[in-house]
Amino acid sequence: MPLTNTAIHKAKPQEKTSRLYDERGLYLEVSPKGGKWWRLKFRFDGKEKRLSLGVYPDVSLKDARERRDDARKLVAKGIDPSANRKAEKETSGGKNCFEVVAREWFAKYSRDWSKDHANRTIRRLERDVFPWLGEKPIGEIKAPELLSVIQRIESRGALETAHRALGNCGQVFRYAVATGRAERDPSGDLRGALPPAKGEHFAAVTEPQQVAELLRVLDGYEGTITVASALRLAPLVFARPGELRQAEWKDIDFETSEWRYLVTKTNSQHIVPLSRQAIAILKEIQPVTGRGKYVFPGARSKDRPMSDNAVLAAMRRMGIPKDEMSGHGFRAMARTILDEVLGFRPDFIDHQLAHAVRDPNGRAYNRTAHLPERKKMMQQWANYLDKLKAGVDIIPIRRGA
Repeated sequence: MPLTNTAIHKAKPQEKTSRLYDERGLYLEVSPKGGKWWRLKFRFDGKEKRLSLGVYPDVSLKDARERRDDARKLVAKGIDPSANRKAEKETSGGKNCFEVVAREWFAKYSRDWSKDHANRTIRRLERDVFPWLGEKPIGEIKAPELLSVIQRIESRGALETAHRALGNCGQVFRYAVATGRAERDPSGDLRGALPPAKGEHFAAVTEPQQVAELLRVLDGYEGTITVASALRLAPLVFARPGELRQAEWKDIDFETSEWRYLVTKTNSQHIVPLSRQAIAILKEIQPVTGRGKYVFPGARSKDRPMSDNAVLAAMRRMGIPKDEMSGHGFRAMARTILDEVLGFRPDFIDHQLAHAVRDPNGRAYNRTAHLPERKKMMQQWANYLDKLKAGVDIIPIRRGA
């Protein structure tokens, strides 16, 4: 039964803390000394949590119910009320200001990051973004305003940091869109506004014309069949280089056209749908390496995977410079073109890249999320690469100024 004001007034302290329950997770906690606190019990990200809603009688039963409903609305949007409250306390800009939303985003997603990466990310926002955008309503921030903040970073010569800060801001804006605090992500309008970053980014070819030329060069490799097959398969599956060279035959399923393996970076299971073109490459090399453990065994021992330098060395011998393409570059190549040319949904792409993606309620998607759509995407991607090699559909990417 729901609580009444009479029942609350008559509640007496017991030897131990007692509770009077209302509805939808709300209850009144009565301490042995007579204090009465409103609490809300809720579940978020699969875990049971509690939130303090104030002290009775300063917060009446009616007020407590309103606060409960507000908190439950946040949960429905995928927002942890506890993290939201903490973020609001750390800034005076209001619950929908950029800093509150950014800290909420950080609290939600940083649990999947390394400690160092998390610390660098929040420090970057605190130092370079919050002082200028922190207290502004996130839904009112426009591209020119964001650009001026990013250019402050660029002006001190920290171009790499500027790119990373812009990327972080984009993630925050997209989170705000997903949770109903903004209508769009203005960072997308700034594509091309900064000079290309150099340094830690992996070199990658992303323009269709250059991709076409790269694919033709890779197909012309005249070394061992093991390295040749790896070079041809890499663009089709765009897995991390270490995962590709350590691929095992037991994980390849020709009946379902899938490659299933454990992602070392996130320690999670992953599925790569294999296109007809990828299957053809694997069947071509199967008579050569199929009796062993690895799809791409090393040159000196079949009991060890191919060297992490084998693909890179092959590309360098074919005249592909290190500042043009890297082993990781196939991932950036696929990410850019699948989004900007073929128009696939970003979450489909992120799942296929084995990024740590979560749904609006903070739950980690399992490996089968959007699998039918990803299978169609991988086949369309392989078909598109074939057209590029044939000189068809080479349309330049239009980038913002």
